[in-house]
Amino acid sequence: MMAEMVRRTPMWSAEERPVRIASGSVTLDGDLGLPAVGRGAVLFAHGSGSGRHSPRNRAVARALRASGQATLLLDLLTPEEEAIDLHTRHLRFDIGLLAGRLVGAMDWLARQAVTADLRIGLFGASTGAGAALVAAAERPHLAAAVVSRGGRPDLAGAALPRVGAPTLLIVGGADEPVIALNRAALAQLRAVGELVIVPGATHLFEEAGALDEVARLAADWFARHLGPGGPASPSRSVESQVPPPGPT
Repeated sequence: MMAEMVRRTPMWSAEERPVRIASGSVTLDGDLGLPAVGRGAVLFAHGSGSGRHSPRNRAVARALRASGQATLLLDLLTPEEEAIDLHTRHLRFDIGLLAGRLVGAMDWLARQAVTADLRIGLFGASTGAGAALVAAAERPHLAAAVVSRGGRPDLAGAALPRVGAPTLLIVGGADEPVIALNRAALAQLRAVGELVIVPGATHLFEEAGALDEVARLAADWFARHLGPGGPASPSRSVESQVPPPGPT
């Protein structure tokens, strides 16, 4: 049973609040951010070796809240599991385990008074993108959109063709091995899919303006697909490239 730790109130707050989510035999720590107007709720799936304090994911989360999306940043491993994983490095790549916990968090969001009426999106980074896509395939009635940042969608394996949510894959132009993996994954998606390449960006989007571009693309994608009823989209997959910045 999913624990309900958010106070039941119809009021929205701009504050981020800590939450604890019971999933199976473990309890996970998270931060739930509620904007003044809630248009959707985005659940973050961090990459290998990272957590809810990831500065890149938190930067994207702030941008999404500014655009009206609620955000849930979640530690997918318990502190005890993280201590074990520091030595074995196997839990961070256990896509089935991580996806199961994302499914639990989606169910939790659907049970909270403050988020129950919001369509849910998933934002996955690196290996977390594979887990996010598996979770979307497992909860097609809840997952309304997926965004992957420098992700490994190939790790979703056989779940890829079962993803029904519109999926945006964002990859850095200098991240060539991951570009190839995302192109192969795009070809397997049966839902609406788009691959956007950010010129000059590397895997972590550390270049000036690169992460801002990721946040802009993600905010636009979720605005299009998490609105009431979800706008209709053509059933197609496309690849595009963000125009390089002009001279300054």
